Amino acid sequence: MNLKDIQSQKDHRKIEINKVGVKSIRYPIIVLDKKNKTQHTVATINMYVNLPHHFKGTHMSRFIEILNTYRQGISIENLSQILIKMKEKLHSESAHMEIEFPYFIEKQAPVTKAKSLMEYTCHIWGTHNRKADLIVGVEVPLTTLCPCSKEISNYGAHNQRSRVMVNVRFRKFFWIEDLIEIVETCASSEVYPLLKRPDEKYVTEKAFDNPMFVEDVVRSIGEKLDSDGNITWYSVESENLESIHNHSAYAFIEKDVRKDS
Repeated sequence: MNLKDIQSQKDHRKIEINKVGVKSIRYPIIVLDKKNKTQHTVATINMYVNLPHHFKGTHMSRFIEILNTYRQGISIENLSQILIKMKEKLHSESAHMEIEFPYFIEKQAPVTKAKSLMEYTCHIWGTHNRKADLIVGVEVPLTTLCPCSKEISNYGAHNQRSRVMVNVRFRKFFWIEDLIEIVETCASSEVYPLLKRPDEKYVTEKAFDNPMFVEDVVRSIGEKLDSDGNITWYSVESENLESIHNHSAYAFIEKDVRKDS
């Protein structure tokens, strides 16, 4: 059947589009798992390319075709290949891909060693112009206890759930679990999916003995990333969902390690 290709027709407005494509694709993927080798999860994926000014539109179905060929494994190791394939198949100079997915790690409670699965939100952002630019990020929940509250109170101190987002550029492959571990060591206490009473006592007292401002959290994470020779750039943001204020406390740092070294 000979059907007219409308997308390939000429457009005379002479305006190039930076990103055009498909967004919010829910898709099953397999990601690498440090302990279990692989993990099945469901990602939300955005895929874009640039569109030269002389084309009317892009071929949306080709994005899904490309994605389907990598269904058995998408990772930071092969994302560059996917971006190159997008450029080739869609005749574009640049390609972009954003992948967000839940990632589960089995955690043990600190005292009873009760096991349960902890969910983390992870993402991989990739862009390919003349070369690939990849960013991997994790969102990690933490507990923080206010140093000021502890100092000025006769007893007790307020604490809160903290949301930390870390994004990194890197030289070679690394495990998501290792990045999460860096973040979790920079809090008043970790967050656990399952706690029995002895565990709850432990994490409450640990947080009390290790008070941290939101500024302390981002600086501690930055310090650890500075010492990691594999990291070339990073951004760290922390938001404390305050328990006694009607606002959140927030801190953000960004650093190009190559420029500052």
